[in-house]
Amino acid sequence: MAAKRIRRCTRVVVAAMVTTAPAATAGAAGAAFAATAPSGPAGALVAYPTKPIRFIIPFPPGGPRDVQARLVGRRLTDVWGQAVVIDNRAGASGMIGIELAAKAPADGHTLVMISASFASSPSLYAKLPYDTLRDFVPVAPLTSGPGILVVANGLPVKSVKELIAYARTRPGELHYGSAGNGVPSHLSMELFGTMTDTRYAHVPYKGMAPALNDVIGGQIQISLPTIPGGLPHAQAGRVRALGVSSVKRSTAAPEVPTIAEAGVPGFEASNWYGIAAPAGTPQAIVAKLNQEITRTVTLPDIRSKLVNMGMEPETGTPEAFADYLKQEVAKWARVVKASGLRLDL
Repeated sequence: MAAKRIRRCTRVVVAAMVTTAPAATAGAAGAAFAATAPSGPAGALVAYPTKPIRFIIPFPPGGPRDVQARLVGRRLTDVWGQAVVIDNRAGASGMIGIELAAKAPADGHTLVMISASFASSPSLYAKLPYDTLRDFVPVAPLTSGPGILVVANGLPVKSVKELIAYARTRPGELHYGSAGNGVPSHLSMELFGTMTDTRYAHVPYKGMAPALNDVIGGQIQISLPTIPGGLPHAQAGRVRALGVSSVKRSTAAPEVPTIAEAGVPGFEASNWYGIAAPAGTPQAIVAKLNQEITRTVTLPDIRSKLVNMGMEPETGTPEAFADYLKQEVAKWARVVKASGLRLDL
C-alpha cells in the first residue's frame, strides 16, 4: 500500500501531534497505516456520542463490509453505551449509501464504510453525486485484503516472471476473468498489465466464483481473486498461485511471494476497508473514533475473526489514512486512463 510514502507521512503527523506510544502494526500491509491514534486537539474532552450512531454500509448484508461493520459496531456499543445501528443502503455500486452519508449532519453520529472502490469511482464514472475527497473525512482504516494471482494449470508458467515473459510474446491472447467491470479484481489486473507492459483480454463475470471455475476448466487462463476466493483452489491443486497483491506476504499463504518481490517492484493492489464521516465532523470526535476503532481491530478475538475472513487488520491516524486515500485516488486514475475504461451509472 505504498508503505514507504505513507510511513513518511505518518512520521510527520505523529511528530506534529507529539504522540508518545506507537500503535502496533497489524497485518500484511500494516506498515501502510501503522501510527499512533491521535488524542484530539489539546486533549479536548468531547461529549460524544450523545445518541445512537448510524453506520451506513453501502452494500447488502452479509458481505465483508457488513461483517466488519457489525464487529466494530458491537464493540463501540459496549464501550460507549450508545447503540451503533447498521444501515445497509445498497445500490448504484455503493453510491446510494455513500451519498446519504455525505449529506448527513457532521456531528460524528453518522459513519460510512468505504473501500478500494471508493477510490477508483471518481475515475470510472463521469459524474458522482459526491466528491470523494472533499465531502468526507477519513476516520480510520480497518482491514486490507490482498488478492492472489492464479493461473490455469495448463498455462506453461510457474512464476510471475514467466507469466510476464509468456504474455509479452502473445499480446492480448491470454484471457483473465474478474467479478465484473471496474471491480478490484478487474482493476488489479489492469494495473498488472500497465506495470509489466503486457496486454490481456478481460472477461467480466457476474461474480468471482464463475470466473475461477473457468480458470480451473481452462476456458480462461488468469484471475486475481481475493485470498479466501482463490487460495483454497490453489491449495487443492486446481489452479497455480503465482503471487499475492499486498506489500507483505499474506499470513494466510506465507509460502506465496508477493507480486512485487516475484518480479513487479512496487506492485500493490489490496482491497482495503475503512471508516469515514461527513466532512466537517469535529477533529476531536474523529480522534475519539479513531482511538476506539484502533483498539477494536487489535483485540485478539476481533483480530482472529478478521484474519479468518482473509483480512489483515490495519491501524493508523486519520491523517495517514487521508493521505493514503489521496494516493489511491491518483493511482487508480492513472490505471483507468491507461485502460480507457468508463462506466455509466
